[in-house]
Amino acid sequence: MQETRQNRISRLLQKELSLIFQSQTRQMHGVMVSVTRVKVSPDLSICTAYLSIFPSERGEELLGNINKNASTIRYDLGQRVRNQLRIIPELRFFIDDSLDYLERIDELLKG
Repeated sequence: MQETRQNRISRLLQKELSLIFQSQTRQMHGVMVSVTRVKVSPDLSICTAYLSIFPSERGEELLGNINKNASTIRYDLGQRVRNQLRIIPELRFFIDDSLDYLERIDELLKG
């Protein structure tokens, strides 16, 4: 039962975080941030979001900016989901490098 609730909440948070990043990166031309996966702790107090950043060369720089503004993002998230969640989880962001990893494997297989 608890796992079903965790999955529902993680899907909700992924959708809302995607919309937040979409609206924020609209002003920055040539940059795209997408939320690939969200995990929520069993007590729903910590949300770990994995981000795919394009172009990947600017990934570390953008991740640093996102982590600096995590409290603002959490506030925006709280405004969006305040009717569904009582407590807004603490946000942690990491780069999801699975696409780069797949690209590297493709290069090795072709070469």
